[in-house]
Amino acid sequence: MNCTKKLKALERIFEHIHGGAAVIDPDGLITHFNEPYGRFLGVDPEGQIGRHITDVVENTRMHIVARTGKAEMNESQSIKGQNMLVQRIPIKENGKVIAVFGQVVFKDIRDVGKLAQKLSELESKVRIYQKELNSLRSTKYTFDSIIGESDGIIQLKKEALKAAATNLSVMISGESGTGKELFAQAVHSESFRKCRPFIRLNCAAIPKDLMESELFGYGKGAFTGARPTGKAGKFELADTGTLFLDEIGDLPLEMQPKLLRVLEEKEFERVGSNRMIHSDFRLIAASNQNLEEMVDRGEFRADLYYRLSVVPLHIPPLRERGRDVLLLAHHMLEQNLDEVTGAGLRFSKEAEELLLKHNWPGNARELHNVVERTMATCEESLITPADLPLYLHKNTIGFATIQHSLLKEVVARAEKSAIVDALKMTAYNKAKAADMLGIHRTLLYKKARKYSIPLTPG
Repeated sequence: MNCTKKLKALERIFEHIHGGAAVIDPDGLITHFNEPYGRFLGVDPEGQIGRHITDVVENTRMHIVARTGKAEMNESQSIKGQNMLVQRIPIKENGKVIAVFGQVVFKDIRDVGKLAQKLSELESKVRIYQKELNSLRSTKYTFDSIIGESDGIIQLKKEALKAAATNLSVMISGESGTGKELFAQAVHSESFRKCRPFIRLNCAAIPKDLMESELFGYGKGAFTGARPTGKAGKFELADTGTLFLDEIGDLPLEMQPKLLRVLEEKEFERVGSNRMIHSDFRLIAASNQNLEEMVDRGEFRADLYYRLSVVPLHIPPLRERGRDVLLLAHHMLEQNLDEVTGAGLRFSKEAEELLLKHNWPGNARELHNVVERTMATCEESLITPADLPLYLHKNTIGFATIQHSLLKEVVARAEKSAIVDALKMTAYNKAKAADMLGIHRTLLYKKARKYSIPLTPG
């Protein structure tokens, strides 16, 4: 394109600038004046060429910008009784001002006010969505969620708190049900990444042939049935946050060197793609298996094990935590109470002793199940040994006696309930109630006295 064509193209662009536009030389004389500006001011654009800008545009400062060389952006200027938003931009060559470009950005300053209001509304929505997003990203558990006063737990929380302040890999070990994810979330929630994603993956729950795409994601068209747009993997989703790999001992051997490389390089490629992706993640792994023994058997790579275990945290089983069992049981009871079924529920001393004697092979998860089951079946406000699951009694002295006692209590409850229901259904007609129950009316009176059941309504 020759100079003439370029000049004409620039002139056409200048004429189509939204709002008024003008250019002056260093002396303040107008060199360009577009049609929209002329229409707004009611003057002929061509007739303004060569005139001083102050003779054409009221309250202008373009000539001052030509002198100072300092741009004035988004300034207010009154033109024809309207407050306009203007830009005044010096154009320099070899450090000297050779021209000044001026533009009326909006027709009226009120348009700016409307835009500012919309921007404010959008910012408010962004803050709301960000808060909701942080809530979704955030973890459910913190260090306050870890209940226990045993020496082992107190020391473990101290070590975990120290680990949270670093960016090192953490390896959490412990039997099933000890609360490994609870500790992982607590570490994340106390770290500088706490407002960023906490991404989970249970290695034992993912089929072997899907593990790679779950971790690294896949590109578009990577395989039959793949999403057309591809899919981000866990490493990608965990960028700036924490990736928690549970049951790491179940990670296939062929995947272990790939995981090691990502831990060291923080880079990877999606399956079916050659584009390198960088992710700034912090890794926390967990396992209920003895990884050291797996290393000795050749079932887990030694280099990966040492890379994961920079900060090792071992959670003691519940049977080694003494009276933490009761602290946890009381906490779980309070957490599950509701106004209808749980109000006022508490453990008797005998029930607490039974909880303490149990070995808890399922640890805190087993205890939680026992508490929930007991709450669902207990009819009184005081939880006794008879209300606890039968298998908890097997390791206690006099199990046969307890079984007999339990059976008697179960029968008594059923008998009392049947009498109350029969009386209500017959409007407290004793003869009809006895007949419904298949017993003599004299026995009905005897049972009512035994269970303190009123024979009249109210």
